[in-house]
Amino acid sequence: MVQNSELILENMEENSGGEIVIAPEVLEVIIGIAAAKVEGVYGMRGNLASNVNELLGKKAHGKGVFLNIVDEGIKVDLYCYLNYGVSVPKVALEMQEKVRQQVLYMTDLDLLEVNVHVLAVIPEKMTAPSLEELLQLEEDE
Repeated sequence: MVQNSELILENMEENSGGEIVIAPEVLEVIIGIAAAKVEGVYGMRGNLASNVNELLGKKAHGKGVFLNIVDEGIKVDLYCYLNYGVSVPKVALEMQEKVRQQVLYMTDLDLLEVNVHVLAVIPEKMTAPSLEELLQLEEDE
């Protein structure tokens, strides 16, 4: 979601063939995919609309990504959930690095800031014990 009224980013390099314009929504998708692919990331924060879309089978790649376009450059805020047992600083630093690399590679834009907000750590789902296992535990006691 763009937090500024500017809806179009322009590549600052001069090109004799014309102008290159990149919509912020494109950046949100690039950043969302790059951040979600980092090892240890459980998922990105979504809103009600993106969660409903995912239930209907449509992937919302830009969820959890908020852009703020200022005069100096582009600031990015990432809101994510991490898997239990990972090093939070290590995963956050890797997210920052991967996002910067992908945006630079795909759009030739250098990001001013990449802020990672870890909202929660998601524990592994444990399988429920079977009835036989429960009865066997009671018999052992």
